Amino acid sequence: MNQQIASQSVLRRKPIDDIEEENKHSGLFKSLGLWQLTAIGVGGIIGVGIFSLAGLVAHGSDSSPGVGPAVLFSFLIAGLASAAAALSYAEFAGMIPRAGSAYTYGYVALGEIIGWFIGWDLLLEYIAIVAVVAIGISGYFDAFLSGIGIHMPTWMTSTADEGKGGIINLPAILVCLLVTWILSRGTKAFGRFELVAVAIKVVLILFIIGLGIFYINTENYNPFMPSGFGPVLAGAATVFFAVFGYDAMSTAAEEAKDGKKHMPKAIILSLIVAMLLYVAATLVLTGMQNYKDIDPTAGFASAFTGVGLPVIATIISVFAVLSILTVMLTFLLGVTRVWFSMSRDGLLPGWFAKTDKHGTPQRVTWIAGVASAFLAGVFPIKEVADLTNIGILAAFVVVCISVIVFRYTKPNAPRTFRLPFMPVVPAFGVLASAFLMFQLHWETWVRFGAWLVIGLIIYFAYSRRHSLMNPNSPRHKVESKPLA
Repeated sequence: MNQQIASQSVLRRKPIDDIEEENKHSGLFKSLGLWQLTAIGVGGIIGVGIFSLAGLVAHGSDSSPGVGPAVLFSFLIAGLASAAAALSYAEFAGMIPRAGSAYTYGYVALGEIIGWFIGWDLLLEYIAIVAVVAIGISGYFDAFLSGIGIHMPTWMTSTADEGKGGIINLPAILVCLLVTWILSRGTKAFGRFELVAVAIKVVLILFIIGLGIFYINTENYNPFMPSGFGPVLAGAATVFFAVFGYDAMSTAAEEAKDGKKHMPKAIILSLIVAMLLYVAATLVLTGMQNYKDIDPTAGFASAFTGVGLPVIATIISVFAVLSILTVMLTFLLGVTRVWFSMSRDGLLPGWFAKTDKHGTPQRVTWIAGVASAFLAGVFPIKEVADLTNIGILAAFVVVCISVIVFRYTKPNAPRTFRLPFMPVVPAFGVLASAFLMFQLHWETWVRFGAWLVIGLIIYFAYSRRHSLMNPNSPRHKVESKPLA
């Protein structure tokens, strides 16, 4: 009787032993090594943060005053909060190398309903992230064409809400579909592309920093914090989008050659590399150009144009498009693997969990790609960025709580990495992430709440009954049928 009650509980937990067995028959190919995983992490973290959001937060918008050079502090605050979560992810990734990432961690530590909410949350957030990055690419692509004398019609390069007379962001839509096609070619091909593209990206950023240093005007640093500390904190909540790509990378754990060994190293390495480059890049950007003159959609391109180097600005625009593509690839990979994992567990229809000859879940790849194209085509960048941040911050809260709970409920579970100063580090991650969540506008909370309510309805209408953790699930009968 007690076992039957437990099987019906919304807090039923997925055993780690079940996960080990599932990994052997997942249909996903194990083709990613340490450096490819690190490249995916760096590819997810570095991109729109440097090329778009740094300029946006420094310059400000209609609803948020510009923070000027203090955007550096926004990145450091966001990075510190992210580091605590990164260590929590690293411990879990070394223990449970599974495609679901935060969804799975919440499932095994806190129960099914928590895992469901985080998984449902990540489906929207990752798709929205792909859209945000596509909008950023569109801005640089427009800047590149303008630099060579080609001016695209306004109606097809901005959305109606931006007030520029636009109707749809067509370049953003097209780049979403391009990235979806690349990912659909398979993880092995994707991993090779990511490794090369990230190497080009890092070289480009080092070039920007190295050249930009010679054009820094220290007067641009005064005042360093023109709007006070409050907007800096709000800016940290916005740029947080730029410092959490490793969580999407962790969804590729099942496709790693040695996930338990390599995932923790890749998570930590990718965050360290990214934060060093962010600090240097923001100092150069705000030193080259007064924060009031920075283009919020193509910051470095406008900065080099402002110091009389339009050719360099054009080169940056070209390579920025390539480098930001890696961010889109990482997060599109993330949403497809979370979706795949939830479907495999029975919380969503098994139709989504089918893989092809490349070991790729094609159905969810194209559905997610088209959804991101729709968001990118009709919504402005800040609204979509804030929507992504609240969801990822919520996931960080759950992962940090989960690692504390699991350390005490499963102390003898094998761990290839143990985060230091337990429980201080993950507790700080919980507080920092929750604090940043409350810096976001109330409209963002309303949208987030509405999405979770929809998820709650789906869970009780479908997922709870079909979950493979339910011994009476219809999925057991379907999957136990012999093949004809």
